[in-house]
Amino acid sequence: MSAMPPDVSPAAGLFVDPGFKPQAYPIYDHLRTTQPVSSMPLQDGSTMWFLTRYDDVVAVLRDHARFSNDPTTIFPPEVLEQRYAALHTHLTPEQFAAVIEVDESIGRNLLGVDPPDHIRLRSLVSKGFTPRYVEALRPRIQQITDERIADMRLQAEANGGVVDLLSTFAFPLPLQVIVEMLGIPMSMRDAFRDWSNAAVEFNPMTPGDMGVNARLLAFVRYVRELIAEKRANPGDDLVSLLVQAEEAGDRLTEQELVGMIFILIVAGHETTVNLIGNSLLALLDHPDQLALFRSRPDLAKNAVEELLRYTGPVEASLPRWVREDTEFAGVQFRKGDQVMPILASADRDPAFTGDPARLDITREPTRHVAFGQGIHVCLGMPLARLEGQIALTSLFAAFPNISLAAPRDAIRYRVGFLLRATEEIPVRLG
Repeated sequence: MSAMPPDVSPAAGLFVDPGFKPQAYPIYDHLRTTQPVSSMPLQDGSTMWFLTRYDDVVAVLRDHARFSNDPTTIFPPEVLEQRYAALHTHLTPEQFAAVIEVDESIGRNLLGVDPPDHIRLRSLVSKGFTPRYVEALRPRIQQITDERIADMRLQAEANGGVVDLLSTFAFPLPLQVIVEMLGIPMSMRDAFRDWSNAAVEFNPMTPGDMGVNARLLAFVRYVRELIAEKRANPGDDLVSLLVQAEEAGDRLTEQELVGMIFILIVAGHETTVNLIGNSLLALLDHPDQLALFRSRPDLAKNAVEELLRYTGPVEASLPRWVREDTEFAGVQFRKGDQVMPILASADRDPAFTGDPARLDITREPTRHVAFGQGIHVCLGMPLARLEGQIALTSLFAAFPNISLAAPRDAIRYRVGFLLRATEEIPVRLG
């Protein structure tokens, strides 16, 4: 990606430019000053709006009267069908049917509904993610972390001291935690990595990507098989409990059950994978902060909060739908437009915190938006925080001389709106 143009805007396709993520923060700085509310036209005639200021992002995340997570609360089915069809005119009827199947299968999840359905769905799983319940998982998370570190050593010995942090540590650690909670075999690990990658490759500029859709369809069909298995052989895992709740009455429909399990699998590990990876890079970029972290492991909790603010794993929130024509931040939004809060930009807003481009693991914890805010705030944030604290503390204790095994500017970021995520992070364990 070349130097930032004077008219830089998300409408210019920056978010899907492979060179965008390494330069994202200076671009956000520019947008907050010059175009804090910018836009991009969508194929159905509506507009996607991008918010980069902290106060605007928080306002939308917390304003469910004007901004909805569920378009079915705004438009009747026939209007939604017309709008959806307009976004997918490039597909054959068979391809469009496959896209519809995926959308209808996973859309009724915690992130895609509003109250009262959201309250009902969240209450079914909230006990599995309370701080007290998550804290009880600490010994098991530490055990899994130690096992992953031992595996890293073995792989490094076989590969000249170099391993990929993501595939050997950051990915399998949180995945194993969540699949054990859900009662899913670890033999599905490689499939889950591919499927979850597909789930977060959201791009409103290219809806109906059939490669992504095929992988999501395989994911949905596995979830259906999993539900059938848990019905026949229930255990004490979270999926079995959700299945039993669904069978006990109308608290969960089949569609909601599939959507719930889908989002728990994806959100239950993707955030932590990239929290670990991004944090390692940030600390290696700031040797003074890394030295402080190594000498003060008691700062782990504070450090993770600062790292979430500084280089959070979620670049942007899922879009909100505008319920009615409304003015926001001096801009006129139309009913049916979509609004995307850019979390990564909000957490680097000077109006939110002083000297935001400086990493300071002793900084007083801030009300960052790395996990969102409002009723849709990330359900798994206590788990992600604990996993991040254990993972980083254990990693630097085991490998005090860990370093990048590639030039910093060779680290490639995954393309997509939602995650700030690297493709791999080769490290030398030292």
